Amino acid sequence: MILEDLGIHHKPVMIPEILKMLNVLPGGRFVDATLGESGHAKSILKASDPGGEILGIDADHEAIEVSKNRLTNFSDRTTIVNDNFKNIKRICMKENFIPCHGILFDLGVSSLQLDTEKRGFSFKRHDPLDMRFSYEQKLSAKDIINTFSEKELADIIFDFGEDRKARKIAEIIVNNRPLEYADELADLIKKGIKTSNFKIHPATKTFQAIRIYINEELSSLHKALDQSLDILGEGGRIAVISYHSLEDRIVKNFFKKESKYCICLPNITKCECNHKPKIKIITKKPLIASINELQDNRRSRSAKLRVAERIKNE
Repeated sequence: MILEDLGIHHKPVMIPEILKMLNVLPGGRFVDATLGESGHAKSILKASDPGGEILGIDADHEAIEVSKNRLTNFSDRTTIVNDNFKNIKRICMKENFIPCHGILFDLGVSSLQLDTEKRGFSFKRHDPLDMRFSYEQKLSAKDIINTFSEKELADIIFDFGEDRKARKIAEIIVNNRPLEYADELADLIKKGIKTSNFKIHPATKTFQAIRIYINEELSSLHKALDQSLDILGEGGRIAVISYHSLEDRIVKNFFKKESKYCICLPNITKCECNHKPKIKIITKKPLIASINELQDNRRSRSAKLRVAERIKNE
């Protein structure tokens, strides 16, 4: 059964802003590097008709199956690839999709992943600890939780979850191993980290950290952003929606670096790096969702959209 038939839908964020900032016009060629359930892709295909094309990429094979089903009516203008976006340049070269008019990254976890059994992304469900975007990956959340040292766990939770209680959480985990299920881990952290001022569930940052570590999300983002500049045509735009500070910082720094002539320190009098700007920043400050969307879509509350445009090489 297709997961869409089960009522699992990911509501895409900031669609009007994406269509506007990517300059989606008829006949445009766009890469959706995080296809998910194809909400953004479907909107782009409609707005770029006639003749617009989408190359959709996703590491999650279940998302690929859902998108193939949802985009059946656009099959003549859609290419779907089950792969990690860290390989975006190789994928685009193989599919003859260079240059393109725009690239979209919608980072984070989809409703499909959160709501599908046996994935372990949500701490609200009694699912096995997994958290892999692709089952081809060997390392799972269960492996990390039950075999990594206390220091290794603390470092992961602090570095990728930015949780000040990382050492305490790591200690709690190690003292209560083995752990098998997502809700089991979440309840353990909630009981061990006692405070009355929770704005979010106390296990949220731990789950985020483990997921990011397993799927190498930050290093993959670095690689994909670097490659994206070789894919975009002159005047093409890259749009990135992030949901936490680690992702947003990477995007912000990348845009800043690639929009300047020189990235050397100011006190260097002679520079031989010959670094020239490749983009201009369109959003000096990240865009956020409209008031109406914030009320209608909870996921949009933490969304930040940054956009840059490819400029002509000198």
